[in-house]
Amino acid sequence: MNMLLNDFIHYLTHEKELSKNTLESYKRDISQYIEFLQDKSVISFKDTNKTTIITYLLHLQKMGKATATISRSLASIRSLYQFLLNEKMIEKDPTLNLESPKSEKKLPSVLSLKEVELLLAQPDEKSEKGVRDKAMLELLYATGIRVTELVSLDHNHLNLDMGYIKCCNGAKERIIPIGSMARDAIGKYVTQCRQNLVRDQEEKSLFVNYHGSRLTRQGFWKIIKMYTQKAKINKKITPHTLRHSFAIHLIQNGADLRSVQEMLGHSDISTTQIYTQLSKNKIKEVYNKAHPRA
Repeated sequence: MNMLLNDFIHYLTHEKELSKNTLESYKRDISQYIEFLQDKSVISFKDTNKTTIITYLLHLQKMGKATATISRSLASIRSLYQFLLNEKMIEKDPTLNLESPKSEKKLPSVLSLKEVELLLAQPDEKSEKGVRDKAMLELLYATGIRVTELVSLDHNHLNLDMGYIKCCNGAKERIIPIGSMARDAIGKYVTQCRQNLVRDQEEKSLFVNYHGSRLTRQGFWKIIKMYTQKAKINKKITPHTLRHSFAIHLIQNGADLRSVQEMLGHSDISTTQIYTQLSKNKIKEVYNKAHPRA
């Protein structure tokens, strides 16, 4: 079996032209699988079947391997058997119709309404930078757009009169309404500060840095980190946290899932459904704290 492993790696190296790191992963995964087979006195891949592979995956699970690791191992084993089948070394592929274990979706971290208000209150609106930062934070929470989408906004993507932004993510485009508070904050930034921050009047970016050019993701990351520390919020807040908070607060206040999906730009509603689970967990938490016989 080890000789076949060498043939398989040679095939991946010269036919598939995989990277060194990917090849190492394949080699490690298959070597561990072969070791397992040898411990079970299996001396040939011809003597394996679907049950053998399922038993191995359960073995990995019992060892405490992460779901992602088990899925990767299965992918490596599947590639091996496809190679053996193509080389006519086995008659059928035992991995056929064998599904990878599904990763558990981690519930995102969200802010309470009080924490959102505290965070949004941090920028000092006496400075141009503070006005800009206030506008960005208000816009993120008001629309749930991604940070990449925020920093990609051009000046002409904004329609303050009608109260919406046009958000472009690749080929997809969506129109998202802006609430009154975000509208006021952005209006103040556009009319009072942006023209003083840009160096080139032809600059299209809505939000710019002190050099007058488009703000980056990294730049915004530093901004939100600074205000989190300033607000003394004892949570790990990422640029995505306001997006998660936007979604969960909408659902908790009765918004339907399809509307939230549309505003977030999710192509699959199953991605949006994680927020309903988070909402149920919050309700249970409130019940356990408040009910006298919980």
